[in-house]
Amino acid sequence: MATDCVFCKIASEEIPADLLYEDDDVLAFRDLNPQAPVHVLIIPRKHIRSLDSLWDADTEIIGKIAILARDLARRLGVAESGYRLVNNCGIQAGQTVPHLHFHLLGGRNLGWPPG
Repeated sequence: MATDCVFCKIASEEIPADLLYEDDDVLAFRDLNPQAPVHVLIIPRKHIRSLDSLWDADTEIIGKIAILARDLARRLGVAESGYRLVNNCGIQAGQTVPHLHFHLLGGRNLGWPPG
């Protein structure tokens, strides 16, 4: 855990969040500043700075995140209409929290290109 990381603090329950899912490896919670009717953040409990910081040993975590995104999209009613799973890797890509996370967005038409 990185002591100054807001997502690590959420994972360790130092900061409250509207949790939708948690297990020993990953958790999902509603974004505080939603950009769509459904806007969920999915993070690993392990502090990984970004997608670019992954090790080969992190393959299982990424798989768990993908399956959780699918399951949450179904549970939150956006799987059939469509949803987006986004990862911003690095400052120029828009990553504002240096902890690997994915945005699950849905519930409205999402434009393209996104940014």
